[in-house]
Amino acid sequence: MEQMIALERAQTIVLDHVRGLEPVAVACWQALGLPLAQDAVTDIDLSPFANSAMDGYAVRSADLAAATPAAPVTLAVVGHEAAGHVFEGAVGSGEAVRIMTGAPMPEGADAVVKYEVVEVLDGDGNEGSRAVFRAPAPVGDNVREAGLEAHAGEAVMHAGEVVTAAGAGLLASAGCSEVFVRRAPRVGVISLGTEIVPPDAVPQRGQIRDANASALMASVLAAGADPQFFGIAPDDEEAICALVLKAAASCDFVITSGGASAGDYDYVTALVHREGEVLFDRISLRPGKAITFGMLRGVPFLGLSGNPAAAYVGFEMLARPALRKMRGYRELTRPVQYARVEHDVPKRQERRFYNRARVGRDPLTGELAVREVHSQNSALLGTLHHANCLLMVPEGMKGYASGDEVPCVRIDIDEGTVL
Repeated sequence: MEQMIALERAQTIVLDHVRGLEPVAVACWQALGLPLAQDAVTDIDLSPFANSAMDGYAVRSADLAAATPAAPVTLAVVGHEAAGHVFEGAVGSGEAVRIMTGAPMPEGADAVVKYEVVEVLDGDGNEGSRAVFRAPAPVGDNVREAGLEAHAGEAVMHAGEVVTAAGAGLLASAGCSEVFVRRAPRVGVISLGTEIVPPDAVPQRGQIRDANASALMASVLAAGADPQFFGIAPDDEEAICALVLKAAASCDFVITSGGASAGDYDYVTALVHREGEVLFDRISLRPGKAITFGMLRGVPFLGLSGNPAAAYVGFEMLARPALRKMRGYRELTRPVQYARVEHDVPKRQERRFYNRARVGRDPLTGELAVREVHSQNSALLGTLHHANCLLMVPEGMKGYASGDEVPCVRIDIDEGTVL
């Protein structure tokens, strides 16, 4: 096992040890926000017939070739074509059919003239009326051809594409009422520490409420996975081993918070050593240096720090990309945005820093500007709640000066978003 490793190396190790899960069928609308596991193929042409792009009259282009304002052409209206109402005849020379938007083009017609530019004689504009046209209508004018969106047998959406609300409608129109997506990873979440009590308990002296489990389960949910809480384990080797092994037996990924250090009660890393393989246990990262990753009886295991900020950063940098890969997403990492920092950012250690910050538009210049939240104390959750980015200070730098352009990982925006 390597000693303290770079974040990119740790990310590669984690991603190399997870795979996409098996596909499951869901209703097309339930695939919203998820990547398809298989191509979705239409069984018919979309649209299945040539149709009108607007309300008007279906005509033969040749009949109106010589039409001008001074020498208009009058056609007999011989039928009505509306969505769900099909005109059974054919449009002959000197004839037109009143047509509604989306209705199929009648046989013989090859153009549509919009209703507003037509003068109606002898009736209400429907069958039995006459219509006056004062300009030519080119072939195909205001006509949407059959198969304009896709032809039968073509993929309307490919594997890996994320379904949008409009995409759900496209899938339905292609007859794909059900589609295949990769099932949600089941993620076991465990909190470690004798001092930890449930959120509904009043902590006594030396105790703290379990905030990490709720934050991690919410993060798991946001990553598209299925969080399962297995409880709180005290600093007891037997209790920790039993709970972690129980989670590994029924989950696709296991995450613990607390106990991931060189302290007296780091039983969980020892467990992974005995029952599997520890692949790394320290990263050149702040907050979150003490992170253990390994394979526990064939299941990926991530042991995070008990400090809330460190646990959050560790999840964002390592667990979230892994869970996204398991769900079938192409884009795994958060988008990075560059902004002008509004103050000096000192760095006292060689490790890479991810500082909680907020980025936004300067109201005067319109430029992107970023400012750290009021404290980088890793025990504070409020600063994470109010942050929308992590300001990154890489290894080998002493910090930034006010006005520098700096990279900001946008933790409020999904992967693949164009900024």
